[in-house]
Amino acid sequence: MRTQGSARRARKWRALAVVVPLLMAVSLAAGCGGDGGEGGGGMTVGLLLPSRALPRWEGADKPMIEKKVKELCPDCTLAYANAQNNAESQRQQMNSLITKGAGVIILDAADPKTLRSSVQAARQADIPVVAYDRLVEGPISGYVSFDNVQVGRLQGEALLQAMGDKADGGRVVMLNGDPASPNAAQYEEGARAVLDDKVRIERSYQTPGYRSENGYTNMSAAIAALGPNGIDGVLSASDGITTGAVQALKSSRVSPLPPITGQDADLDAVRRLITGEQTMTVYKSFQKQTDAAAAMAVALGRGNDIDAIVTTTIDSRTHDDIPAVLLTPIAVTAGNIEQTLVKDGMYTVNQICTPELRSACARAGLTP
Repeated sequence: MRTQGSARRARKWRALAVVVPLLMAVSLAAGCGGDGGEGGGGMTVGLLLPSRALPRWEGADKPMIEKKVKELCPDCTLAYANAQNNAESQRQQMNSLITKGAGVIILDAADPKTLRSSVQAARQADIPVVAYDRLVEGPISGYVSFDNVQVGRLQGEALLQAMGDKADGGRVVMLNGDPASPNAAQYEEGARAVLDDKVRIERSYQTPGYRSENGYTNMSAAIAALGPNGIDGVLSASDGITTGAVQALKSSRVSPLPPITGQDADLDAVRRLITGEQTMTVYKSFQKQTDAAAAMAVALGRGNDIDAIVTTTIDSRTHDDIPAVLLTPIAVTAGNIEQTLVKDGMYTVNQICTPELRSACARAGLTP
């Protein structure tokens, strides 16, 4: 059996053989100092996130993963980089981690197809890759996310309920997610399973990057095509998209606003639940997701078994039976904010209920 030191040395040489043409690639920013092997005093855990478009990446996922990694492995170093929606930048970031001999990489791919070659390079270098939040193509060692089809189902069910009598044959606009993300197709699959036999999908758009400005553009196009009174409900895949969609509806003086969904429980979205500008959001416990990802990464990096961590297996476009943790999403409306988000410590009532929202919060049963 190889010792840990000899395994690391072998892994480094294999990594160099794989990525010699990329040795001059831009290095990762702070956190990548040292070689991550014997000289660094502990294992390097790479964390690569896709963008800053959603508040959660920098505000929740990164600090929570870093904290959990330190709890599980005090000598480990977290090497973090953000792709800022540039798949090629993320490819360079990942290849830099491989070159430096990281022990394991947690990857939320900006583009699952583009990162496939880097995932293959990591496998050749004996570096496990944990796909985080969305599946990536290639030989990954594990996957941590939520039941994304169920996310779409929750959105569809909440939208129908909010539409009331118009749920039977009503006119719906779908603002789907990023076409580069496999999650987006799963959200749409779940939503359509609920909506297709009930309402008329008048317009369906993809929203690159889940960006609010693209949500604004798509919603504006739908209003121009259908008229300000021609939309009975909006199935929006995320809170970021909803931000732009609500702005577009207001700019077009649509009143009252049609029911509109969301996802991620962004603070601005939670406040829109209070004011009635948004119907629901989907809460996905970042704490549970980040804890599971950190635990899986540390175990894989140490060469340990992960059977006690995984809950199921899942197939990607390129590989079958990938060990996975799929967590359960929760629908949040104005009526259950306290029992979900506040109870879990996501936000305090004071964070949600700004002075101008105090009366609306009181009507929703939220009092500081």
